[in-house]
Amino acid sequence: MRRRALLQCAATGLGLGARPAPASVLGANDRIRIGVIGIGGRVQGLLRHLAEIPGHAVTAVCDVYEPRLLRGAELAGGAPARHLDYRRVLDARDVDAVLIGTPDHWHHRMTLDAVAAGKDVYVEKPVSHTIEEGAEMVRLVEASTQVVQTGTQQRSWDHWILGKQIVDSGKLGRITFVHAYWYQHVRPIAFPPVDVAKLDWKRWLGPAPDQPFLAERFHRWRFFWDFGGGGLTDLLTHWIDVVHWYLGADAPSSATASGRRYILETWDAPDTVSATLEFPGNFLVTYTGAYASRIDDGGLEFRGDRATLKIDRARLAVYNEEMPPLAGSNTPAPEIHVRSVHDGTVAHLRNWLDCVRTRRTPSAPIRAAHAAARSAQLANLALRSGRRVEWNAREERVAG
Repeated sequence: MRRRALLQCAATGLGLGARPAPASVLGANDRIRIGVIGIGGRVQGLLRHLAEIPGHAVTAVCDVYEPRLLRGAELAGGAPARHLDYRRVLDARDVDAVLIGTPDHWHHRMTLDAVAAGKDVYVEKPVSHTIEEGAEMVRLVEASTQVVQTGTQQRSWDHWILGKQIVDSGKLGRITFVHAYWYQHVRPIAFPPVDVAKLDWKRWLGPAPDQPFLAERFHRWRFFWDFGGGGLTDLLTHWIDVVHWYLGADAPSSATASGRRYILETWDAPDTVSATLEFPGNFLVTYTGAYASRIDDGGLEFRGDRATLKIDRARLAVYNEEMPPLAGSNTPAPEIHVRSVHDGTVAHLRNWLDCVRTRRTPSAPIRAAHAAARSAQLANLALRSGRRVEWNAREERVAG
């Protein structure tokens, strides 16, 4: 199926509608002026992807570490304004929308400040550092007229959209089990030197507790509780968002998890983790993650009584339960097999920019992003408490 047809089908199936138009709406040929906040590795990649999309200009960049600020200005091209304080970006009249790629503990405050300033937003996942932050983001973003796209790019990626259509068709039958996994190889290494004279560490900490500078926390902030949520919020958030999307779920009824630091002992978060999420729709999701091996990378398996869908960022495959296995194998040849050609991040950014122009709801809206982050955060609560955590969906709180 052609990409445009896939996207149109997905938009229709998800009921995406238009948001109320603000006082002034960009014309189809007007450039969207973007401010970029937080220029780490992910945002540097996003800037490269943005370069593939016409119709915009990066007019401001912001980072509290000067070398990254200069790198962001270089990748942006032209002569963007350079700021240490993100609020100067939000004050700028030549900024229509902001792209936020800071550590997780800043996402809530910066997103809501941007919305209050009348800016549209692209914010990386997870959108919040706590469940309470995410709930407030949903309430305030949905009460505004701003377009907020969140960084779960599978929702704009062709073969992931096809996977949604396959599940919706009933081809897999009754799905009772989903296995998600993600494996990376992270070694204990010496970190690149940081010129602390060019880093505003207090600004970097922001709402986090005050603490002395440590290079590992600056470079690997995702694995320290003050700034991130470890592998569960960094990686499981992507996959559980797909589960919610495909199966029409919103939140698990319970979560259990266990994990340990076997190799990376300086982290707060475990380097090896397993979590189980039970959902009210009578299905169960397991997640396994480790940072000692990269083989197989990350993906999901949706197991139904008629067929199994295996999907990752490189391919999609459907295996029919009625087909005989290949010789010397327990697995039949795939009935459907699709390989991904392009990184879906480009399509996701394009969807955001299109929605900024049209005021339509983007493919990864704030409510879906909060639900995905919340499921991962519930798994983290189970991990850190050492007990089964139950979620009261009606009252939107942890039971007990």
